[in-house]
Amino acid sequence: MPRVVIIGAGFGGLSAARALAGADLAITVIDRTNHHLFQPLLYQVATAVLAPTEIISPIRHLLREQRNAEVWLADVRGVDVAARVVRLHDGRQVDYDFLIVAAGSQSFYFGHSDWALHAPGLKTIVDALEIRRRFLAAFEIAEQRGAADPLTFVVVGGGPTGVELAGMLPDITRFAFRGEFRRIDTRRTRVVLLEGGARLLPTFLPSLSARALDDLVALGVEVRLQAKVTRVEADAVCLGSERLAADAVFWAAGNSASPLGRTLGVDVDQSGRVLVEPDLSIPGHPDVFVIGDLAAVPLAAGGFVPGVAPAATQMGAVAADNIARTLRGEARRRFEYRDRGQLATIGRRKAVAQFGRRVVTGAPAWLLWLFVHILYLAGFRNRLTVLIEWAYAYLTYKRGARLIAEDAAWLADARAKRETPRPPA
Repeated sequence: MPRVVIIGAGFGGLSAARALAGADLAITVIDRTNHHLFQPLLYQVATAVLAPTEIISPIRHLLREQRNAEVWLADVRGVDVAARVVRLHDGRQVDYDFLIVAAGSQSFYFGHSDWALHAPGLKTIVDALEIRRRFLAAFEIAEQRGAADPLTFVVVGGGPTGVELAGMLPDITRFAFRGEFRRIDTRRTRVVLLEGGARLLPTFLPSLSARALDDLVALGVEVRLQAKVTRVEADAVCLGSERLAADAVFWAAGNSASPLGRTLGVDVDQSGRVLVEPDLSIPGHPDVFVIGDLAAVPLAAGGFVPGVAPAATQMGAVAADNIARTLRGEARRRFEYRDRGQLATIGRRKAVAQFGRRVVTGAPAWLLWLFVHILYLAGFRNRLTVLIEWAYAYLTYKRGARLIAEDAAWLADARAKRETPRPPA
């Protein structure tokens, strides 16, 4: 029986595995975590709206009824396409007849990997929990210090993730925390969004970028365009000679493909994405497919297929279909991306949506955003609990997942570091 190995159980990998259900194949899904993650809602875990368990589903649970699929919890370190083996972190090797690589992407710091220590990105549950910890702890530290100055949070990157994260923070500080602190006024919290380009949401129409800017400013977010970050420190972001003090910095400025793509021995672009054939296989190896954020797939109108969940899902289905076609002796089909539109929520009853040249803004776009995200969540339980949490947050302005996992000793250390004078430059 031919063996199909799928690396990664994100939207693309899970779509491919499900598309091969019932086929006369042995499928091995390998992932470094035991869960499928709904990344579009990570920022809501980071801002304590949702609990981590509400946007993840165990991979084994999702594939429990698919008898031809098995799941391995392992970290893939490389692929030998000549020998047709996948190398794992513990030295083991997994043979394959067909391989689908859906390893996704990671935060990119433009050659400054040390910035990650001070400005966590938002790609995994661990990232979201770290952002939540820093966000909530900043208020606890300020309360004990009795800080007179308002807290400042800096979000770097004006794409959908940065816009959604920055738009959520004022709602929490003005309403969810109201009346809970005695020595600080959380309503005075400053949120700064830095974007290196000329406009927010650069993949959207300019009119929607302008609408997003207006909505964020109305929420009290300080938006700075063409703001190039030159250094990130523990308590500041530097923009050339300007030093912007910050109680916490969150990174949403760039993505790079998983380094696994470079082990395939084929050409990659500047972001590390693999340049694939029209059928999503890699040049010279029709048995290896690359999909999702790791694949550079040209569009007929120019540019590349965006790294969004619908695109990864479509790629997974096409890669699986081409494997089935190969086994039947049929010609493979080209991947043709079907644009399902783009959505970004900005705040309470504020969002923008784009479907080709058609646009929707305001409350209708916000309701559409809610519906689409509920629809794409994996599992009925997650859909139900997220819907309940959203209703609770909307009606009460409260947040039900405000947990700092560390104890008071950690908080004391964090406070001491905050109060220690910085050495002169």
